[in-house]
Order: sequence, then C-alpha cells, then structure tokens
Amino acid sequence: MFDMRGVLDGNGLFIPSYLRNSRYIERVQAAREAKIAAQREVPPTHNSGNGALSSRSSSVSLPKLAPSHRGMSYEVIEHQPPEVHDRWSSLPSKWAETDKSQAMAIGDDGLEVHFIGGGSKLHDHEAAAVRTDHPMPVQGGIYYYEVTILSKGKDGMIGIGFSGPKVSLEKLPGWEPDSWGWHGDDGNTFCCQMTGKKYGPIFTTGDVIGCGINFMTGCAFFTKNGVHQGTAFRDLKDINVYPSVGMGRPNAQVTVNFGQKPFVYDIDDLIRRERTAINEEINATSSSSLHSQVDESTFLKELVAQFFDHEGFIETAKAFQDEVQAESRALQTGIEALSINVPTEEDLDASNRQKIRAAIMDGDIDKALKRTNAYYPKVLRDHSHVYFRLRCQKFVEMIRQTAEILEASPTKSAKSSNGHGSADIDTDHLEMDVDDQKNETEDWDQMEMEEADTSVKYGELLEDTVRYGQVLKQEFKDDPNTDDAFNEIFALFLYEDPRKSPQAHLLDRAGRLPVAEELNSAILGTSFDQRS
Repeated sequence: MFDMRGVLDGNGLFIPSYLRNSRYIERVQAAREAKIAAQREVPPTHNSGNGALSSRSSSVSLPKLAPSHRGMSYEVIEHQPPEVHDRWSSLPSKWAETDKSQAMAIGDDGLEVHFIGGGSKLHDHEAAAVRTDHPMPVQGGIYYYEVTILSKGKDGMIGIGFSGPKVSLEKLPGWEPDSWGWHGDDGNTFCCQMTGKKYGPIFTTGDVIGCGINFMTGCAFFTKNGVHQGTAFRDLKDINVYPSVGMGRPNAQVTVNFGQKPFVYDIDDLIRRERTAINEEINATSSSSLHSQVDESTFLKELVAQFFDHEGFIETAKAFQDEVQAESRALQTGIEALSINVPTEEDLDASNRQKIRAAIMDGDIDKALKRTNAYYPKVLRDHSHVYFRLRCQKFVEMIRQTAEILEASPTKSAKSSNGHGSADIDTDHLEMDVDDQKNETEDWDQMEMEEADTSVKYGELLEDTVRYGQVLKQEFKDDPNTDDAFNEIFALFLYEDPRKSPQAHLLDRAGRLPVAEELNSAILGTSFDQRS
C-alpha cells in the first residue's frame, strides 16, 4: 500500500507523493539548501558613506546589445540577477493573495477560496479567478492537483485549469489567451478563447475535479471523482502556467489539494505506468547502430560531414571533404572519403533544400512554398501538417510586418527626434529666422505625407492579413487538429501591439528555424522513400 500523501522535507519543502524520490525534487532540495547556506554566509549590509551601492540595487540599467546577424538581441543586465533557486522553485502550495481577483476571498489555510463579489446580476462572461503562489514545474515531468467543490453556487459557473502569470483574473480559466480550463456549468473545455468544446460531464457540489499536465507529451487532462476524463488539450509546449480556479456566481466555494492529503485519483499509478512505458521503450531500442567501426576522430568528422549534408550546405560540405582528405594524405591516416553525399553539379537536391531553407529564414514563406512545390511536388501533399505549419507561419509573418510598420511610423520617430522635453531645448537658439520657420514647416509637411503613406500601407496590409486568415481558416475547417494552432495565432489580433501579447513568442524570428527544419526533414524522408 503506497502512502499517497505529500511530505515536508527538512527545509520545509512540500513534496507530493508522485514526485517523491524524483530527480526534479533532488534538484529543488539542492537549490533550497544552497540558498539557505548562502543566506547564512552573507553578513548584513551597512551603508559605508556617500556613494555606497547596495548589493541588491535594482537602479542600474545597462543598454541592450545591438541585434546580431541572427536577428536576436540579448539583455545585458536590466534587473537583479535571479536567485539560486529560481529555476528550481518551490511547488504550488496555496492560493496567492497577491494574484487573485478582488471578488475572491482566500481562507486562512490558503487552500479554500470563495466568491464574494459581483452580486446576482452578473453578465455571462464576468467572473473572478485566482492563481497559486508558484507555477507548475515543467521539469517535474507531470504535475497534478485536485479541487473539491464545496458549493457550486448559482448556476455552477466554476472553471478549473491553469493560466499564465499575466492573464486577466476577471475571467474563468480558458477564456483568455494563455489560459486553459474545464467548466462545470456546461462540461466544456476552453482553450484561450470564449468558445468551448464538448469534453465531459458537468460538475457540482461534492465533486472532486483533478487537473494535470504531462509536460513530456504536452498534453493536459482532467479527472472527476477519481475517473480520468481523457486528454483535454494538446501541444502545450514552452508554457509557464499556474494552477487556477475561477467562479462567476454568488456562494461558489472550493478547496484545493496539492498533495497535502491523498488524491482521489491514483496519480501515483499513472506515474508508474509512464515510467514503465519509457523504460520499455528504452530497452526495446537497439544500440547496435550506435557503435562505430571507425576511430573516434574519424567518427566525429563523419558526424560533422553528415550534418552539412543534411542541412544542404553544399560548398561547406565540399570544402570540409577536401580538407579532411588533404589532412589524411599529409598524416597518412587512411581516410579516403567520408560517408556523405557531396553534391555534384548534376545533383541539385542539397542546393534546392538550401534555397527553400533560406526563404523560410528570410520570412518569405510564399517563395518557400513555390520552390517546394516546384522541386518536390509530393512533399506537401504527403505531409499536410508541414504544409499547415508553413501556412500559419505566413500569417505570423504578415502580423510581424504590420507591427514593424507601426514601429517605423513617422509620428513615432518625430516625437523622439524633434524632442518636446525640456532637456532638448537649446536656450541659446530660441529665436528662429524666417528661413528656419519655412524649413520646419516643410519638414512637418513631408512628415505628414509620410505618415499618410504609412497609414495607407498599414491598412492595406491589415486587410490582406485578415483576408488571408479567413482563407486559411476556411481551407482547414474540417481538420479538428488545427483548432489549437488557430486559437494561438489568431489571438495576436486581440492586441494593438502583438509584440506585447502573450503570443509574442510567435513573432520571434528564431521560430522560423523549427519550421525550416521540419520541412527539410520531410523532404529528406520523401527523397529517401523514392530512392528506396
């Protein structure tokens, strides 16, 4: 019989039963011990006179590095460096008083919460929510918690799920971007939008609802009174979310169990089954192909050469081949040729793949699609998911262009370059002659014309983007596997500046690389099948 209750370690860290003895908990404990030891060693700070700087000063702000040739920039220091345990933080242990709606009240134990505001005349989409003190740990592999419905309140309008740290607390989980939830009044799940999907039964007073995420597979699930309800959400990658509950009607009240007591659902059994499946997969994998018949130096050279070949770097592959052969002749190592397909003038496959890759990395998805269809007509037909991802990337590129047009708006640059702040005024040259005034008038006229041109260009591109999105949605309307992707990319429209939205990561140019690699792999797979 397994003890399914959580425990406290020597440093006061709460550990749910299913994470006990895991590598993740070992790292969390080590980080906490390091933090405690560091706190003991650091002496109290005292001011040492004028000009002394506090070790915790957050007023220093260094400029950002200029963007590199890869289109990425890095912050040097803009805030206090993270503490030792930031990456391996504590687990969720209670509802956060600092992260709740004013219409919610948290009990003294930090686990019970009930709806106190809004009265009885609330609109359908008015609600209140609360999040926990710590996020779900991605490094833990699987995270799970349960909520007991003490009172469903009027209409049973309760949502249980998870959301990002910046999501509004005036909506039920699932109604906002970067938010997911299962609702008790209709049994539907909601993924980052107000429109739900049929998922399971409704839940009411006395029911115990569990919520879990398998970060290894990117899937979330719910349970009701110990019964697994199936997968609710998929493709949950690179997310930072907190357990969250929301309520929308008076007298609603719930309490949460993060593992302080046994769960109704046997999450420990799920963990054991997952570990068994992983071990079986590892044991079933043949390692015979991992043993190279050549020495380590030659093996490493072959790995490098195969990488160049796979990525289609023709000239680099040729140069590397020539250099290895020249070195072999000089040192008499006996390496005559590496196991790569160095392209000849007649073999344009690698060259074509490199052109397609370059188009994607430049954000020119239309060119990439055109070249793919011309060079490899079967690839996109046989790999519809790759085709869909390219089409979505095209939409993202259009959104990025609209944001860049706004960024380059003459009005914005004028405000900064013509300086209306007192620091920019030169008191020695306040008087302007007629020519200066004339020149300034001409400058403003020119700027107004540029602003009008920018406005027209922005409007036209925005119309094209909306039209493209409508066509894309219509094209894939019968494929239910595309809904989550549509919800994510279309959410960029909800914000005036999409670069400040929860989906801003989609606009990162680094996101082009996985798309290019996925298409390249599809091309290689199709080419291999044709050759064999």
